[in-house]
Amino acid sequence: MTVTAGLSRAHFDFKSASLPVVALVLKTSDLAVLATELAQRLADAPGFFDQDPVLIDLVGVRDAQDPIDFAALTQLLRQHRTLPVAVRGGSDAQMQAAREAGLAAAPDAAPARAEAEPREVVREVEVVREVPVAALPAVVVDKPLRSGQQVYARGADLIVMAMVSFGAEVIADGNIHVYAPLRGRAIAGARGNTDARIFCTCMEPQLVSIAGIYRTTETELPDNVRGKPAQVRLDGEKLLIEPLA
Repeated sequence: MTVTAGLSRAHFDFKSASLPVVALVLKTSDLAVLATELAQRLADAPGFFDQDPVLIDLVGVRDAQDPIDFAALTQLLRQHRTLPVAVRGGSDAQMQAAREAGLAAAPDAAPARAEAEPREVVREVEVVREVPVAALPAVVVDKPLRSGQQVYARGADLIVMAMVSFGAEVIADGNIHVYAPLRGRAIAGARGNTDARIFCTCMEPQLVSIAGIYRTTETELPDNVRGKPAQVRLDGEKLLIEPLA
């Protein structure tokens, strides 16, 4: 008996999809160094990732002499609540080793995108998310934040109506507004949004950061913004702190 395929009912479809991923841009093949820097960077925000898919970019280590242990690398990334799914930009040997470790080969970034990639890297290794600029919802906090407290507005702007004390931390994927003294750490554009900004009515921060580019109190603020209304924004890869009119 012959069954005609056209007469059977399909219970699934194949469709193209565009999904956001975390881009891990490697600049070292030394996994011990990578493990140390990941632990340091995520120590203050252990819940920063929530099983986010990861694309491993190998362009920066394409010519490395030492082979990359992709099984160990994927295990390391899983420890930080991410899901490594693909690689791109490696040598033939690296791509083959990655496929043998169960990672898919993703197409290399287009030349136009390559101009923006340096923003993904702040130190030797940087983990950011490529995100489109879009209107975000807002999370509002109306109580003071004491030392040791942390608020993360995932996928949203953050509006704080009370003081952020030294040792407290406010994080947002979008903008941060603090209508009170900002004395702790403020991290805007936490997943790579380079258009994010930080606004404050009294700028006295322990640390400010946008899309991974940061400034600490080790560099004293100028008189025209210290303790005054100010904003923090990016100009290319330069962090600017300016008075608010």
